[in-house]
Amino acid sequence: MGWGLPLGVLIVGTFMSILDISIVNVAIPTVQNEFGGTTDEVQWVITAYALTEGVVVPVTAWLGDRLGLNRLYNLALLAFAAGSVLCGLAWDLNSLVIFRVVQAVPGGILPVVTLSILYRIVPRDRFGVAMGLYGLGVVFAPAVGPTLGGYLVEYVDWRLIFFINVPVGILGAVAAAMVLPRFPGVAGRRFDVLGFLTVAGGLFALLLAMSKGESWGWSSYRVLGLVTVSVLSLALFVVVELEVADPILDIRVFRYRAFTHSLALVAVLMFVMYGVLFYIPLFLQQVQGRGAFEAGLTLLPQALVMAVVMPISGRVYDRIGPRWPAAIGLTVTAAGTYAMRTMTIDTSREQIIWWMVVQGVGLGIAMMPIFTGGIAVIPMSRVNTASAFNNVVQRVSGALGLAVLTAIFTIQRAQQSAGRAALLPANTTPSTTTLHLGPTAPDGAALYATYRMTGLQVFVTAMDDLFLIVAALSGLGALSALLLRSGPTPATPAGFAKLGDDGADTPPGST
Repeated sequence: MGWGLPLGVLIVGTFMSILDISIVNVAIPTVQNEFGGTTDEVQWVITAYALTEGVVVPVTAWLGDRLGLNRLYNLALLAFAAGSVLCGLAWDLNSLVIFRVVQAVPGGILPVVTLSILYRIVPRDRFGVAMGLYGLGVVFAPAVGPTLGGYLVEYVDWRLIFFINVPVGILGAVAAAMVLPRFPGVAGRRFDVLGFLTVAGGLFALLLAMSKGESWGWSSYRVLGLVTVSVLSLALFVVVELEVADPILDIRVFRYRAFTHSLALVAVLMFVMYGVLFYIPLFLQQVQGRGAFEAGLTLLPQALVMAVVMPISGRVYDRIGPRWPAAIGLTVTAAGTYAMRTMTIDTSREQIIWWMVVQGVGLGIAMMPIFTGGIAVIPMSRVNTASAFNNVVQRVSGALGLAVLTAIFTIQRAQQSAGRAALLPANTTPSTTTLHLGPTAPDGAALYATYRMTGLQVFVTAMDDLFLIVAALSGLGALSALLLRSGPTPATPAGFAKLGDDGADTPPGST
């Protein structure tokens, strides 16, 4: 295949940028121990990266047209490696946060530009296979990150989670310079300053609200103010982009109903995947007392299963289209997630792995047909914009889904804790058992054990409720997937004809 080797290079870049998001999460406690600071302060190592990505992604389409896709890809790889070196050399918490911002700029560019290149080098009738292979980096990196990160943090040095990016980035840039075709830039395209400021400001405010809602309070003035600013900014962005002659992100791509539908299903997939990838390790470490490395290993079988299933699903997509793979995959995902609702404190790690494997089979079947079915109707002249919107939806829906689940989880824990506390005997209060010494000490220990066990049970019950919600959302997604196109993708669909600048035409292939 003439596009096989370039695709391999693109997978490396995507894998590296996405891996860095999940691999850093497990190092946060160690970073806090070394640099000090409160939990809220150290979380800025993650938050600053996510916020910067939200600002950078919208401008990537313009940069790709301005500089040329292959040149932008090479620069982003080298810049990501340089930012990783700075992170590894950080001497305190503030410097680490600043260097994470530097690292996030190319980290946000890489997934967008790789998708844009992929759509240009792969024939339309081979999209499914190519996206199935490309998707290995998208889904394998979040799962392998906790495993690799847990090992490096526990047995080597947390700074290596950054330094390992350096040789990969350099070798990837050399390979890209050798094998990627040249995509010249578009001369004379003006930068839409107002469009950038409105979309970047709106995404920044939204992501910040989602990241800090738990610690600041979802009903606090700060969070509500950020949400209000986000809504107003994004609404103004829509108005601006419909008026300017050269928009930074052409929102007319949403006139293609198949593309818009696929983005809604992508949001469901990200909601499911990030929710499970967050709460399963949390359960294993906080409830069952397992280490970060062991918790990461629990996620690995699911990633391996998805790595096997996704290329097969891509071939199926090329033959029958996205409808049935997406519907069947989301149904299997719903079944695997629904089974997780029975999890208890004593649930074995092996049982959790099997549930996640079932869920992984479903995600592997559904993901790339959904991604590919939407982009296949977009004209080549607007692929950069479609790729940027795709990545924006992935990031926002992942952050929003996790924020919603966390808010529900917190409410459920509070309600169930209050209910269970009311069932305890009236004389089992801390004041009667823990404020005395001597003979009453065993009673205090017993009471502590009771409260500890009650807290763990409440944690698991609240988490089971979340899995039930996620399963229901997956089921609704499966029903919605039945509205997707059926049948193979034409080699040169009419949708790739260039649209008029006024967007007055009816998008072909939009049903």
